[in-house]
Amino acid sequence: MPVRHLRYALALALVGATALSGCEVGPNYHRPPVTTPTQFKEAEGWTPAAPADAVDRGDWWSIFGDDQLNALEQKVAVSNQNLAAAEAAYRQAHALVAEDRAALFPTVDLTGSANGSGSHETIAAIPAGQPGGPAAAHAIGVTTHSYQAAVGATWAPDVWGKIRRTIEGAKANAQASAADLANARLSAQSELATDYFQLRLADGEKALLTATLDGYAKSLQITQNKYNAGVAAKSDVLQAQTTLNNAKASLIDLDVQRTADEHAIAVLTGQAPADLTIAPIAGWTPQIPTTPELVPSQLLQRRPDIAASERLAANASAQIGVQVAGYYPDINLTASYGFASSALSTLFKSSSSLWSAGANATQLVFDAGATHARVSGAKAAYDQAVAQYRQTVLTAFQQVEDALSADRVYQSEITPRAAASQEADQAEQILMNQYRAGQVDYTSVVTAEATALNARQTLLTLQVQRMTNEVSLIEALGGGWSAQQLPKD
Repeated sequence: MPVRHLRYALALALVGATALSGCEVGPNYHRPPVTTPTQFKEAEGWTPAAPADAVDRGDWWSIFGDDQLNALEQKVAVSNQNLAAAEAAYRQAHALVAEDRAALFPTVDLTGSANGSGSHETIAAIPAGQPGGPAAAHAIGVTTHSYQAAVGATWAPDVWGKIRRTIEGAKANAQASAADLANARLSAQSELATDYFQLRLADGEKALLTATLDGYAKSLQITQNKYNAGVAAKSDVLQAQTTLNNAKASLIDLDVQRTADEHAIAVLTGQAPADLTIAPIAGWTPQIPTTPELVPSQLLQRRPDIAASERLAANASAQIGVQVAGYYPDINLTASYGFASSALSTLFKSSSSLWSAGANATQLVFDAGATHARVSGAKAAYDQAVAQYRQTVLTAFQQVEDALSADRVYQSEITPRAAASQEADQAEQILMNQYRAGQVDYTSVVTAEATALNARQTLLTLQVQRMTNEVSLIEALGGGWSAQQLPKD
């Protein structure tokens, strides 16, 4: 039967193509080796706090113990528009994998047609006196119909692995896109935490200045009283007024930076700046969090930007195979089975069935070196991707070393800074008492007040710097992310 012949031909073609399709031309990918140090150089002398095992590694910001920061960070994942764009880019890359995978299978189409045609012939009248005449002329019409229905399939078997290499590259690209999404999320979360701490620094400085203004106002009153009593010069009053007004101006100036930080936080959480107001927290003090110790080799699995760069190298390797397949012939299989009849009622009877099967191969003979150039270009692109991967790893090591070094310095600096602030406060009080007793001039008091204020601001700034550096260190260590979270297909 014709159907048996069709099945036999298709089976032979399928077996032959399957036997050949185990071949994949081009190199098999292996992760490029990178040199990793056994330990971070700047970790020497750095004292990591006890790890917070109860904290979800994904919600790394919770180690700062700030409920408002926690609430703001939760909004980043659902409302940040840059993350929404990165997530859409990942979905697009994932869809391309499915599109490329579809090329492994035949395409099947169903066709049907119905046609009608006709002809008309005029018969002349028979003259009188001849048999049958006379008679009027008349026309004879002939109409024919044809009906067809068929199902056809076309398949380009992946004999040389070109499609599989394309899928391999698309999967690596999708994984790189997923890592890019994770990196964008980590960057946005880190930026929000940094902006939040800078906003709290402005609040802390405003609290310091507000308390200092009270002291300056009392100093001005003391100076004014001494001037009224004739035991102080007018210049002392003017100096006291100048100090007080400068402090007021500095207090107002802090609003510029605070509002900028607040606006930045609003945008990071997907809101218009007008829709977000962050109230000051009375008595807010910097809290230095716990941070884990990490060996350098773990960094390769923890940093999403390293994972993205490595996946791009995998994609570049797959593209070499795609281009190498250009040296080999293209093979296509076709088959169809259907029915044709002049009457619709008999269309699907076996006597009117039609079938066909075929195979063709095309081998490129001459292209003036174009295929060779494409292969060479793909190899160069792979070398570039490997170099960029290794550079990303080196940059990651640098960022961790920088953060560790800064944190060690801040740890060492904070104790003498705290002592200096306390001593400056004591000196300010002593000189004010001496001024009241007429033992020193007011210039000494002004100098002591400025020194004490500067020491308090420096200590507060250093404490917040250490917090923001902890954010940088956590980001440099990859946050709570792991390469195990990459999608598998």
